[in-house]
Amino acid sequence: MSDPSDLLKTPLHALHLELGARMVPFAGYSMPVQYPAGLMAEHHHTRTAAGLFDVSHMGQLRLIGPDAATAFEALMPVDVIDLAIGKQRYGLLLNDAGGIIDDLMFVNRGDDIFVIVNGACKHGDLAHIVERIGGRCTVEPQFDRALLALQGPQAVTALQRLLPGVEKLVFMTGAAFTWNGADLFVTRSGYTGEDGCEISLPAASAEAFARALLAQPEVKPVGLGARNSLRLEAGLCLYGNDIDTTTTPVEAALNWAMQKVRRTGGARAGGFPGAARVLGQLDGTEPLTRKRVGLIALERVPVREHVELQSLDGVKIGEVTSGLLGPTADKPVAIGYVAPGFAAIGTRVNAIVRGKAVPMEVASMPFVTNRYFRG
Repeated sequence: MSDPSDLLKTPLHALHLELGARMVPFAGYSMPVQYPAGLMAEHHHTRTAAGLFDVSHMGQLRLIGPDAATAFEALMPVDVIDLAIGKQRYGLLLNDAGGIIDDLMFVNRGDDIFVIVNGACKHGDLAHIVERIGGRCTVEPQFDRALLALQGPQAVTALQRLLPGVEKLVFMTGAAFTWNGADLFVTRSGYTGEDGCEISLPAASAEAFARALLAQPEVKPVGLGARNSLRLEAGLCLYGNDIDTTTTPVEAALNWAMQKVRRTGGARAGGFPGAARVLGQLDGTEPLTRKRVGLIALERVPVREHVELQSLDGVKIGEVTSGLLGPTADKPVAIGYVAPGFAAIGTRVNAIVRGKAVPMEVASMPFVTNRYFRG
């Protein structure tokens, strides 16, 4: 979709233009990549105050019915059934080979399971979910709703002026609110490594609510450019770059997202697509050929996606999937895949940037300490 006239627009499109955003095609939408302040200023503002992101391109849907949790759990290596009302969890939709169709967030709201999926994947995800479990629960897309993310250490301070009580939420919990007659659902989560909230709301209320947030002294608009640098410093995967249908959760080092109850020996072990392969990799009975790692360049040279990684004796061992000069880390950071023998923290490898070997070291993630509010 390179022709701008073919691009979809979020409910905040006119506001982005008014604020001077540079718009780019993203997931089929015209989206702001940065505002006049620039990516670096937006990144630092989010780390020190509060950044407002338009993420309305993402897909929202409801799973409704008494069997919804059990049905949804059949699609993922994740504990859905035991998730308490008001709690949110990270999930992974898998194909029959154990590859990741999408990563997502879901909340048990009592009367439904509320799911947020990636924008570029939402129509495929919907079709997959309907095909697999549409006979067991009602699958209701809400792709017309807006979604805002307010992120940063002062995000909740600003948001509670508009939504009193939101400060009572802790990381990975959610609750319903009303603002000027509109029904909002807020989770205390996000994808920057900072404290903050994501706000689902009717499209018709989105611009007024965004303007009310931007009127708060702590809040400035932030585009996709800084969203990418923030999530990379937080060590978080970008779907399509760091994970995709060829990647299993174990290869992607997402073992933490698979609860014990779904693993070998657990009360509800397996039963999800690709379970034999995924549990085999977890248990060590199925070989791993690669593993996702964090990388720090030892020279001040940004190492970007698709750059080849080599052992110190010049053998190809993997590839970088995301990389840039981390504005807060103040050094080049990257995520990539390497052969398992090179995945240990402290291992030295070379990235081949324009024919030159740039020394890198396997490092723990996140590259910048996460600051989620856990109460």
